[in-house]
Amino acid sequence: MIATPGLMIAAPASGTGKTTVMLGLLRAFRDAGVTVQPFKSGPDYIDPAFHRAASGRPSFNLDSWAMPDALLDALVTHGDDAALVLAEGSMGLFDGVARRGASGNGASADVAARMGWPVVLVLDVSGQAQSAAATALGFARFAPAVRIAGVILNRVASPRHERLARAGMEQVGIPVFGCLPRRADLRLPERHLGLVQSIEHPDLDARIADYAAMLAAQVDLAALRAAAEAVARPAASPRRVIPPAQRIALAQDAAFSFVYPHLLDGWRAAGAQILPFSPLADEPPSPDADLVWLPGGYPELHAGPLAAAGRFRAALHAHVAAGGAVHGECGGYMALGQALIDQHGVRHAMAGLLGLVTSHAQRRMHLGYRRATLAAPIGVWAAPACFVGHEFRYATILEQPDAALAAVTDADDATVADAGSHRGRVSGTFFHLIAAA
Repeated sequence: MIATPGLMIAAPASGTGKTTVMLGLLRAFRDAGVTVQPFKSGPDYIDPAFHRAASGRPSFNLDSWAMPDALLDALVTHGDDAALVLAEGSMGLFDGVARRGASGNGASADVAARMGWPVVLVLDVSGQAQSAAATALGFARFAPAVRIAGVILNRVASPRHERLARAGMEQVGIPVFGCLPRRADLRLPERHLGLVQSIEHPDLDARIADYAAMLAAQVDLAALRAAAEAVARPAASPRRVIPPAQRIALAQDAAFSFVYPHLLDGWRAAGAQILPFSPLADEPPSPDADLVWLPGGYPELHAGPLAAAGRFRAALHAHVAAGGAVHGECGGYMALGQALIDQHGVRHAMAGLLGLVTSHAQRRMHLGYRRATLAAPIGVWAAPACFVGHEFRYATILEQPDAALAAVTDADDATVADAGSHRGRVSGTFFHLIAAA
């Protein structure tokens, strides 16, 4: 089966402006009447929401460490009705982990090679000119299975700067699709877990329109589209997905938004009903729910309103008393605990269904892939079911008195001390689920 042609928009490192380029390209192609399917390489909840805002289509993560081949093949079919696929890389193009996972080491290059997508490198050329060509040439020669189609030069200071940078690329035979001027006004604001969420930008559509106007004026869109390619792939076989319950009350608001679209799609396809509600609006979960699921997010930024959400908290306790299950991931886990201490050192009472106490006043980053083997159930998922995913948090655990939820290892098979916890049918972990192992 011949797939929709695509490109991987990648970079040598984080912070080069590739997300701005990605959003501008998605909207510019859409404005030109080209249906574009976005994807995001690696574990990332935030960027796909921006992709959707720019393209009008849901964006899906593709992760070669956590996802088996069959899942990758199934997810990429979301682009079958599109004219073009654009995938945004994560970190540097070849950055992954040391040990292979389900399909690779998690690098964006893995996904590009598997799908046959040539790579467009976004190069930040501030502070250099011809030397940028040496970087591009190194990337072009590093892995024969990954083809560099060309570059977009970003943060160009002047016409002279552009001429010199282009001259370097011409010398090594690497096409330049366009040059973008240095514009501080087009940077998206960030916080500790990445970009500020799309739902927190009242002017997001106007920002994306500005990006698109710049990309349409400065980048050869026709040449980019002509460079897109894909390889023949097998027809995707149906995936057997077991949801954690049949009726799932899902917290969804600015405090709880980190849940992967492919998981929700898989649960719905398996017959599960997703029932959204907002803890920030003090809404109770549906009384018909079998399981209440609190995803990750930013409860630390909304700790006061969550502490005051009496209807929400009372409904959680009533759900548990009636025999219902509750699970929290990362931020959701913190919200199920006894207390959350914000960055200013203020202690806020949380739901109290678990004994967990966490602090953002004492920050330390915990980051990486995870493999978890359950020691206790999550909904209908019984021990010793195994799942893969990732962890990305700054919160410090001060108290965690309940029994461990799982045995957890990292991408190097080293034991991770934090194994989540459970109390009866209430469970939580800092581990974000991507797929069943």
